[in-house]
Amino acid sequence: MDDVRRVVVGRCIRGFADGFVSVLLAQYLTDLGFSPLRVGAIVTGTLLGSAALTLAFGLRAHRTTLGRLLVWACVLMAATGAGFAATTSFWPLLVIAVVGTMNPSSGDVSVFLPTEQAFIAHRVEGRARTRQYAVYNLGAVLAGAVGALASGLPARLARATGWELTSAQRLGFVLYALAALVILALYRSIPRREPSVEQAAVVAPLGDAVDDTRAPAPRPPALGASRRIVLDLAALFSLDSAGSGFVVTSMLVLWLHLRFDLTASTTAGVFFAAGLLGACSQLLAPVLADRFGMVRTMAFTHMPANVLLALAAFAPSGAVAIALLLVRALFAQMDVPARQAFVMAVVPAHERAAASSITNVPRSLASATTPLIAGALLTRTTFGWPLLIAGTVKFSYDVLLLVLHRNTPEGPVDGVTPAPVPGPAA
Repeated sequence: MDDVRRVVVGRCIRGFADGFVSVLLAQYLTDLGFSPLRVGAIVTGTLLGSAALTLAFGLRAHRTTLGRLLVWACVLMAATGAGFAATTSFWPLLVIAVVGTMNPSSGDVSVFLPTEQAFIAHRVEGRARTRQYAVYNLGAVLAGAVGALASGLPARLARATGWELTSAQRLGFVLYALAALVILALYRSIPRREPSVEQAAVVAPLGDAVDDTRAPAPRPPALGASRRIVLDLAALFSLDSAGSGFVVTSMLVLWLHLRFDLTASTTAGVFFAAGLLGACSQLLAPVLADRFGMVRTMAFTHMPANVLLALAAFAPSGAVAIALLLVRALFAQMDVPARQAFVMAVVPAHERAAASSITNVPRSLASATTPLIAGALLTRTTFGWPLLIAGTVKFSYDVLLLVLHRNTPEGPVDGVTPAPVPGPAA
């Protein structure tokens, strides 16, 4: 199995685990007796912790091998699952949420993301990256859908055995920890030799061979030539993620339960179907990106999803809300591989890990603040204010992205700057 395939398989396993706990988490915390505000606080904690760890890993990536960082991320993931399984008190859970890797969303906001993205970018060239990222995301979304469906198993186990529901649910976090150990076994096989592919890009100019007979050049900063565009994109992605934080899977599960009294098995089925639909959309992203460009693909596929999300807030019944959310799922994830490939294309090779980290950390920070607000809103009313706010904010991001970057050259690609994307003058 080659290194890229190991990363894709690892992402699939983690996708299953994330899909499982993202649906289970809100149900479990509610069954422990936590208020919506406390549920929102723990979800916020997971996102804040992800932001800090992602930044630390991304800024360290140019000083070590990406394979070594992935191994340490697996160890932390296993410890997070064990911690959630071992305690039921609010404050210890909040601490574990902040320092761990728990993912409250069906997407990926974890420390693994920038490291894996940079790892793939070092080994896949040019526009083929968009297709590889689509495969990377497709497997994760499909596995996440299966994980969401499986999240109803603890409730069935409790009914079949007579166990307390929360005891059965804690087994789900044990499963999360075991998944981390399986991924660790995969990633330990990734070579961690010196110099690595990523280090070669650091110590030699882009496109030059590494000459072992000469002293290595001084290490460049983690982010240099691409600083301006990376910070610009980070600000835009933060706006999108601030909206997404209102509707991470855990908060959508909570809203559907409070508003329409949906059962655990029903919500598991809903997010399984949403995951499958999202996976299908990933296959179209490379085709659209080749035809229309990455930025246009990101914006024009995202807009319908956000309109549907806002409309779901006014749904008169659970069936209508579910229908709108499922149709939204057809469009909501199509921008992801295009966004990942775009960031990797516009920065030099040795800055990819840092660029991915810096564009993802503000996203995590922005999305970390809004689940707490969503929890506070749902404490006062079951109306879908979180969905309406999220749809409006995320649509605004799409418009700004299109206005500011529709003609941004989608390169350099491996040192070659392509022509600007065809379109009207800015």
